[in-house]
Amino acid sequence: MRTNRIRTIAVAATALAAALSLTACGGEDKAMGTKPAGAADTATPAATGTGGTTQPDAPEAGTPETQTVPAEGKHAGGNGNGNGKKPETAPNEKAAPSIPACTPKNSTVKVSSVSRPINHLLLTVTNTGSTTCHAYYAPFLRFDGAQAVYPVLDDSKPQAVVTLSPGKKAYAGIALLGEPGQNEPVKSANLGVGMVDKNNQSKGESTVKLPAETYTDGLGFVTYWQSDVENALMF
Repeated sequence: MRTNRIRTIAVAATALAAALSLTACGGEDKAMGTKPAGAADTATPAATGTGGTTQPDAPEAGTPETQTVPAEGKHAGGNGNGNGKKPETAPNEKAAPSIPACTPKNSTVKVSSVSRPINHLLLTVTNTGSTTCHAYYAPFLRFDGAQAVYPVLDDSKPQAVVTLSPGKKAYAGIALLGEPGQNEPVKSANLGVGMVDKNNQSKGESTVKLPAETYTDGLGFVTYWQSDVENALMF
């Protein structure tokens, strides 16, 4: 009797172990992503024209999947017009003509006495041409054919070049003497006035008669061309 009972317990234990083994294997299959033998594959829905999810066609062989289109105005090598070429000038557009320098060919100069400041003269240039001209820098002065050019006062340089339309004038002040007693004043009768271009190169000289009893000691100066008399005589 006792032996039969022991056998019954052994059989039951064996059955329980087998059941536990099967359960463990099923869990391991799930964890590893495997499926039981004989299980049907899950069907993938086919693409449909209506109501389904349409998958994009695969690109053909040798065809790039994407194409980069340059943004307008940023074409490589371009300048904002999208074609990489410089804009052409319209047929009716012309470059603005450059303004020539005032020279003895298109202007005249004269020199005159002034009451104030003392020992000064006023030089005036007038545009006698038919077009606008620039009175560049300061005039080149030579008293009675002197070889040395008269000193120019740098502090008188204006903010912009003086532009003269036809008939308009520009002015320069001439200080005749330096400090008293430094040089013996010499009487002069004629004055050579040279005009210059934008590169400060001579463009010709005119000779004018000086006022009577004009003396200079070579230590004075001439100002840059000014647009009005007051600025020319303020130095």
